[in-house]
Amino acid sequence: MELQEFLDHVNAGRLIAGGSAAHEFMHGAAQEALRVVAELNGGYRTPDEVRALLSQLTGKAVPESVTVFPPFYSEFGRNLTLGERVFVNMGCRFQDTGGITIGDGTLIGHGSTLTTLNHAVDPSRRADMLPAPVTIGRDVWLGAGVTVVPGVTIGDGAIVGAGAVVTKDVAADTIVAGVPAKPIRGTGFMA
Repeated sequence: MELQEFLDHVNAGRLIAGGSAAHEFMHGAAQEALRVVAELNGGYRTPDEVRALLSQLTGKAVPESVTVFPPFYSEFGRNLTLGERVFVNMGCRFQDTGGITIGDGTLIGHGSTLTTLNHAVDPSRRADMLPAPVTIGRDVWLGAGVTVVPGVTIGDGAIVGAGAVVTKDVAADTIVAGVPAKPIRGTGFMA
C-alpha cells in the first residue's frame, strides 16, 4: 500500500482491519513519524527548525506563522494540516491518522489531545480501527488539557474550557466546558 492509497482509505472513513494491508502500512508509517518526533523533542530547536521538522512529519510545507512548542507528539503526521498563525503549546498529542485540520489563528493549550481513531467495540475485533477526522475551525481556543475525540468538528471562534472532553460538534462562537463538554454561552461575537 502507498501513502495516497492509505490516505484515500482513511479519509473515506473506511475501517482499518487489524492485520490488514492498511493496518500494516499505518504501523510502518508510524515508525517514520516517531523518528521525526524524537528529533523534534530531543533538544532545543529554533522555531525554524521546529517548522522544518513539522514539514518532514506532515510531508507538506508548514506556514512560517505556525508556532509549536515542543514536546509535541504525533503517531502518523501525514494527515495533519496546520493553518496560518496556529499556536500549539507544550505537550500536545495529535493522533492524526484519521485526519486533523486546524484552521487559521487557532490556539491549542498545553497537554491537549486530538484523537481520530476508534477501536472496535466487539472484543474479538478490538484491533480494528475506524477513522474519523477532527476539524478545528479558525480562531478557536482550546484550553489546557482538552481532549477531542474522533469525528468532532469545532466551529470558528469557539472556546473549549481547560480539561474538557469534546465528544460532540461545537457550534461556531460557542464556549463549551466540562466532561463531556457542554455549551456554556456564546462568545459574544456571533455573526
